[in-house]
Amino acid sequence: MTATSGTRLTGRIAERPSAVIDEEVLAPQFRYEVAALLPHYVSVEKVLALEYRRMGLLTDDQAREVGGLLSGARRELAAADPSVNMSDIAFALEQHVRWGLSAPLAAWHVDRSRNDFQACAQVMHLRAGLLEVLDLLLGLWPLADELATAHLSAPMPGHTHFQAAQVITPAFWLTAFTDQVLRGAGRLLSTYDLIDSCPLGAGAMAGQELDWDRERMADLLGFARPTPHALAAVASRGHVLEVTAELSLLGAAISRFGTDLLMWGGSDCQFLDLPDELSGISSAMPQKKNFPVLERVRGKSGHLAAFHTDALLGQRNTPFTNLVEVSKEAGAHAHLALREARSMLRLLTVVLGGLSFRTDRMREACEREYFGGFTLANSLTTRFAVPWRDSQVVVGAFITASLRRRTEPGAADPALLESIAADHGYPITGTEDAVRAAFDVDHALVVKTSAGSTHPDRVRDLLAAQRAEHDRRTRELDERRERATAVDDRVDALLAEGTDA
Repeated sequence: MTATSGTRLTGRIAERPSAVIDEEVLAPQFRYEVAALLPHYVSVEKVLALEYRRMGLLTDDQAREVGGLLSGARRELAAADPSVNMSDIAFALEQHVRWGLSAPLAAWHVDRSRNDFQACAQVMHLRAGLLEVLDLLLGLWPLADELATAHLSAPMPGHTHFQAAQVITPAFWLTAFTDQVLRGAGRLLSTYDLIDSCPLGAGAMAGQELDWDRERMADLLGFARPTPHALAAVASRGHVLEVTAELSLLGAAISRFGTDLLMWGGSDCQFLDLPDELSGISSAMPQKKNFPVLERVRGKSGHLAAFHTDALLGQRNTPFTNLVEVSKEAGAHAHLALREARSMLRLLTVVLGGLSFRTDRMREACEREYFGGFTLANSLTTRFAVPWRDSQVVVGAFITASLRRRTEPGAADPALLESIAADHGYPITGTEDAVRAAFDVDHALVVKTSAGSTHPDRVRDLLAAQRAEHDRRTRELDERRERATAVDDRVDALLAEGTDA
């Protein structure tokens, strides 16, 4: 069978799409779908061929021939052509097979719709993208674990409300980061499971007329299950909203940790450094060493929120049925969201791989601050019976007076504390050990003993628990990847065997 320039694909429309429609909408969509969705379309078509064979509408030889032509489509599919295929990839794929057949097949593509066909390929594309994002996300943990293990006892300033607050360590901060990484991985895995249902067999919106085995088609395409409701399968496109929503949440979390790194790498702190190959220069100020890679990480995280908002607004106030507005326009940037998420994570991976903490600068900053105020207030209460709220007042007054005297925390005067306490009605003595311990930077780490605290042993506990969670999430990812990526080999084997057994 050969193509003709006047091929009619429908009895209702006699004219090909206008040049403007083709240039602005159809041809760009066609190019995108060839680049991103064609492998999934081919897999879906092969499964349909197996179903036609199972239902007795194709013979073994006919199904094999269709399968072979579909395999060639990845290399040979014609370009968008409004006069031949209406610049529609589904029609182009159909024409590719029809023109290549040795003899016409009347039943091939009977009882079919583009709606569930396109929805199925879109979900498969999102699933594949999620697997790539998850792989990169879980790949951050070993790098952070190595950094944390090397800095369990290195004191650094921790901040609340943009003010120096308490002594922490890079390891403590990094375990907070990896906590959010693993939380994000768990949410993305749950999202994967949520969208892991196959729309194929839903038809245009109300189901199909032949005895399609939707469970079997879903299994062959690596899905956990078919989408149970035909209308929801083609109308919802909730998979786009759910994936972009989770990516935007992940981006928001990563942007906050990126902000910490930006501040710590600035000239005011100088708590960290990156190698030259990850750094930038100023064109006018030769003394500067910039870290624009961190700005890129944070900037890309903002795109993720924008892409989700775009998808959300594209679906809002639309009828709950299959629409180009929802299926194409509202999902137009889903692949860009996945791309930016991958880019953000790849950049963050090289940052963690090259990051070094300047422990000398961090310790110096800790020694300049009266971080031990909280600890000293606790001591006044537990050792000297000063009521808690009054101990806060006494210690606050003591630190204020010490700052006026320009006294460094390590040289804080116990006699001054006792004098101020007496002025507040608490005549206490023997506070030397309490004052010395309170403003000892290393003691500030080990005095915290609760689970999840900065104590090096508690951080080790966190790392051990996170290591177990990381291993579990990695196994879950591998299980889903194995099911989703075994599709083509399995389907091709069934087509070659000539049996569905």
